[in-house]
Amino acid sequence: MGVIHIDHSGDPRVDDFRDLSTADRRPDRPGGRGFVIAEGTVVVSRLLASRYPVRALLGVQRRFGELAGDLAGLEVPQYVTSAEIMAEVVGFHLNRGILAVADRPVPLTVPEVVGGTGPIAVLEGVGDHENLGALFRNAAALGVGGVLLGPGCSDPLYRRSVRVSMGHVLRVPFGHLTDWPGGLDDLRARGFAVAAFTPRPGSIPLSALREHAPGRVALLFGAEGPGLTETALAAADHAVRIPMPAGVDSLNIATAAAVAFYELARGG
Repeated sequence: MGVIHIDHSGDPRVDDFRDLSTADRRPDRPGGRGFVIAEGTVVVSRLLASRYPVRALLGVQRRFGELAGDLAGLEVPQYVTSAEIMAEVVGFHLNRGILAVADRPVPLTVPEVVGGTGPIAVLEGVGDHENLGALFRNAAALGVGGVLLGPGCSDPLYRRSVRVSMGHVLRVPFGHLTDWPGGLDDLRARGFAVAAFTPRPGSIPLSALREHAPGRVALLFGAEGPGLTETALAAADHAVRIPMPAGVDSLNIATAAAVAFYELARGG
């Protein structure tokens, strides 16, 4: 425990930091070890403050110094090395200078995810890691209470999603709706109105959503391109659009979600 200096890249004590391209995969995937990996001082700091059990850190001395306050009292190995050795261990140069690896905690249940306040986001088919990470960052910034993942979504704990979210995927509660779209009925029973976002004609403009759904709202988003399936749209209470000029049919999913989150936050 505590500070340990690493002098060569073959040291087995830093094996958790090898093969980062697969280390974050779930254990049921090829090569997956299920690790949660944080990169850079900002994201590492958020990991240290989260419910995720940290296994170890690896980085250069300067970055550890920047995190001194966060690391006070932390009883896990803190491997200090050079940027060159760190690159040999990781397999590529990491200009952020520090990594932390954590285990996955017990997944949250749907009641735990939706038990707070504010709207929630429900996703179908959002398989792009960067879009998912950006959406979580927007959710944290704009008061979204949680995120529920339907079929076809990527893992929010992949390294790229964690990085793009700036670590906010570690603080915004999320879980999985395994019954699809039946799980939307459960949300409705918990007092949510389900609002599906689609550019199709006949949907209500986002600015009018509060007139139709004054209580808690579950905002339902699909993947870029195909959007929500007909099954998901049919299971929603409202179809909602973000008005756009002629010739523009859609927004990036993370951008569309940010617009919706902001509108609900602004409207109270």
